Amino acid sequence: MSHNIACYRCGAPLGALSLPFSRRDQCPGCSADVHVCKMCMYFDSGVPRQCREDGAEDVTEKERVNFCDWFKPWTLHEVRLPHCLAILMTISRRRFLALAGAAVAVPPIAGCEGVEKVATANVPRSPFSADSTAEEVTEGVDLSGMLAVVTGCTSGIGFETTRVLAKRGAHVVGTSRSLENAEAACSRVMGDATAVQLELSDFDSVVACAESIRSLNTPIDILVCNAGYRGGGNERQLIKGIEKHFVVNHLGHFVLVNRLLDRLFLASQGRIVVVASRAAYSGAPAAGIDFDDLGMARSYSDSLAYGQSKLANVLFSLQLAEMLRGTRATSNSLHPGVINTDIDRNLNPLTRFGFGLLTKLSGKTIEEGAATSCYVASSDLLGSTSGHYFEDCNAVTIDGTGHLHDRAMAEKLMLVSEELTAEYLVEQRRPDWSESENGLQNKTDG
Repeated sequence: MSHNIACYRCGAPLGALSLPFSRRDQCPGCSADVHVCKMCMYFDSGVPRQCREDGAEDVTEKERVNFCDWFKPWTLHEVRLPHCLAILMTISRRRFLALAGAAVAVPPIAGCEGVEKVATANVPRSPFSADSTAEEVTEGVDLSGMLAVVTGCTSGIGFETTRVLAKRGAHVVGTSRSLENAEAACSRVMGDATAVQLELSDFDSVVACAESIRSLNTPIDILVCNAGYRGGGNERQLIKGIEKHFVVNHLGHFVLVNRLLDRLFLASQGRIVVVASRAAYSGAPAAGIDFDDLGMARSYSDSLAYGQSKLANVLFSLQLAEMLRGTRATSNSLHPGVINTDIDRNLNPLTRFGFGLLTKLSGKTIEEGAATSCYVASSDLLGSTSGHYFEDCNAVTIDGTGHLHDRAMAEKLMLVSEELTAEYLVEQRRPDWSESENGLQNKTDG
C-alpha cells in the first residue's frame, strides 16, 4: 500500500511511499522532516472521521493519543497530503522494538513494568515455551473416548484448540453464537466434532447449550472456557445493569460451568481450562474487581472493563479449584499470549493496525497461542494440578501487581456471581464415588 504525498511545509512532491513505517528523513526541497502517512483518515483521539478535502495546515504541536497501554508512547503528527489531512505515526525502530518486546510475556523476564513472574512451586515444569505449538505440546497424547467442550470454536485459538483436541482423538463440542458458524468450523475439523449454539450474554442460551451437551449422556473430560468479548469505541454497554465484558467473559461461563460440573465429576479426571489474559493483572482496576459498581458507571474504558473481566476469569478458576478439592476435577486459568485474532474486531482501525503489527513482530501465531490451552487440557503432568495460572505452558506466580492470587477476592467473586445468576444455577452435589464405575453413574440423575 502506498500514498503520493507532498511536503507539508513547501509542497514539494515526495513520490509514492509504502506503508507502514517507510520514511523519508528530509524533504528534498526544504529539508523538513517528513514521515509516511499512517492511513488516509483523520483521527481525533482514536475516532476516525472523513478525510478533509482542503488539505492540512502546518504541522500541529505533537499530541499523545491514549489508544491503549501499548500505544501510549507513539506520537502523532498532522501532515499535508494531496487530498486529505492524515495522521502520521513516528517512532524510532529501537523504541518500537523495545515497546513490542515489553508487550509480550517471556518468562522469567517480566512482560509488564513492575511485574515479576516466578515459576509456581510444586507444579511440574513443561519442556515447552512461547514458541511451542498446540500440536507440539500434545504430541503423543491420546484423547480417544474423551469428550471435550470448547467455547468460541469458529476462529483463532478456539478453532485451533478444537482442531488439535479432535486430532488427538477427543469428541469435541464446539460452540459459537451462530450455530451455522459453529457447524462450518466443526466441518473443517479432521475428527469428531459437534456444533452447539451458545450466546454467553444470554443466560437462557447458556442453559440451553448446557442441556444440549448433557443430552450426549457422557462424562465431560475437558471444558475449555475460551470464548471472549473485547469492546471498542469506549462505549459502555450494560446487560441487566451489569457491564457487558463482565457478563460475557465471566458470568456466561460461570453459569455454563455450573450446569456442566456434575458431568466433569464423572470423568476419570475432568479438567476446566479458563482462557483469561495477562490483562487480568496489567489492565484490571488497581483495587481489583469493583463489586460496588459492576456497571462501571464511575469509571469506564474498554481496556479497564476487559481487564476486570479477565481478572474475574482467573479468580473464578482459583475459587473453583478450592471447591473441587477432594474430587478428581481440576480448574486452571491461563494467558494464551499476544495473538492477532478476532478478539480485536471491535477496535478502531488504527488500533487494529497497530495491534496486528505488534503481533507480527513479537506476538504469537494462532498455533502457538492455542498451545497453553491444549497443554493444560491434556498433559499427563497436570493430572492433580489445580488452582494455578499458566503462561507459555508453565504455571507462574505474578508478584508486584494485580490480584490474581487474592483468595478473599476470589471467594467474594463466587458469592456475588451466584447472587447475580441464581435463577440459572443448579445445586451442586459432590460426587459419591460408590455410585460410579469407570466414570459412569450407576444411579439415575435426580
